[in-house]
Amino acid sequence: MSQNPSTNFKVSNQPKNGKGYLFPLILVTSLFFFWGFVHNLDPILIPHLRKAFHLNVFESTLVDSSVFIAYFLLALPAGYVMRKYGYKSGIILGLVLFAIGCLLFIPAANTAQYIFFLGALFIIACGLTFLETAANPYVTVLGPPETATQRLNFSQSFNGFAAFLAPVLGGKFIFTEVKYTDAQPAKMLPLEKQAYMLEEASTVKAPYLILGILIIVVAILFIFTKLPDIKEEENIEEKSTFRHVLGHSHLRWAIIGQFFYVGAQVCILSLFISFVTSSASISLDEAKWYAGAAGLAFMIGRFVGTIFMKFVAPNKLLMLYALISAVLTLVSILGSGMITVYALIGVAFFMSIMFPTIFSLGIAGLGKDTKLGSSLIVMSIVGGAFLPPVLGLISDATHNIQYGYLVPFVCFLVVLYFGWKGWKPDHIEKEISLEV
Repeated sequence: MSQNPSTNFKVSNQPKNGKGYLFPLILVTSLFFFWGFVHNLDPILIPHLRKAFHLNVFESTLVDSSVFIAYFLLALPAGYVMRKYGYKSGIILGLVLFAIGCLLFIPAANTAQYIFFLGALFIIACGLTFLETAANPYVTVLGPPETATQRLNFSQSFNGFAAFLAPVLGGKFIFTEVKYTDAQPAKMLPLEKQAYMLEEASTVKAPYLILGILIIVVAILFIFTKLPDIKEEENIEEKSTFRHVLGHSHLRWAIIGQFFYVGAQVCILSLFISFVTSSASISLDEAKWYAGAAGLAFMIGRFVGTIFMKFVAPNKLLMLYALISAVLTLVSILGSGMITVYALIGVAFFMSIMFPTIFSLGIAGLGKDTKLGSSLIVMSIVGGAFLPPVLGLISDATHNIQYGYLVPFVCFLVVLYFGWKGWKPDHIEKEISLEV
């Protein structure tokens, strides 16, 4: 999800003549897969924990809040660590936090307390913040400069592959065959209910234990692998201030647009299984395959959108895709049966280009304000923490999760406006007004 601003890096310890890049590149590329995998376990985790702890929709969306609050709080500290100690140190710290969070799922399952699961997810997300801050720039220096873009696209494709794989594998290991109506657990005797919750919660142990062990192995490999040491070059003349950078109207709109887009993405993908099991009355086991299809559609959509941008201006494509996404979301709200499932998969396809497109349009023409402006846009992903609970409140109040999807519908309208008018840099607006 994250995008990194174009930054000047000081690189040392580079292999000569391009030799010795392959294994480090494989290691760094694995990070894209692992954070994509753990992120896309959330659509499985949310309905499972909702079932295990008898949660309403609002309570289940706190899974997303715990993740995206961590991104917001750690974004600037992660950047500071990278600047001071180097990107390799940041990656190792991120992997350690990632592994600790995964292993904490075991005591969380043993206590059968929802709050402990949220705490474990928060720690995982703290680790991911470091990894996502470091991975993109590392890929760009692990090879010849002229092929940096190709390497980055190749590495990011593993993130998309994980988006398809995680719901399928996660559903296989985490979902149980025990089926109760919402009312049945409430009628259980205390000991019976506790045993049921422990049994349901315990299914998350194996996947997260395996993932935690794999992350520890990767961290050890990073410790003993010689990597180029990259640090950001500081230019005193290029320092900017919040007041100055927020004077760019298109940046302000990009921050707003990104806040709403990320909120929409989290609503669509994280609550996908909860939505389709309700709207189309399909089983959790079936739903995991459709969740995988949504992840696959998201990956394909990004590649297709990149090709289309060679022929269509990015803001116009963004506007068109936002309009289509809004219409498909409306279909998912008003429809019933499998049409709602296919509509959401279509939304996953069309929203795939939105984050990088909003990001690139938002920092266009910022000059010395680019770095700070980029950080503000990245921090706006906190929309993923605040908007899903709004969806949950609407769903619980109406007793219909489909009505809650009015939230992503409104979000896509905001993105539509950004693609229509909000993207225009200040100097472009002035030129247009002079022409008129």
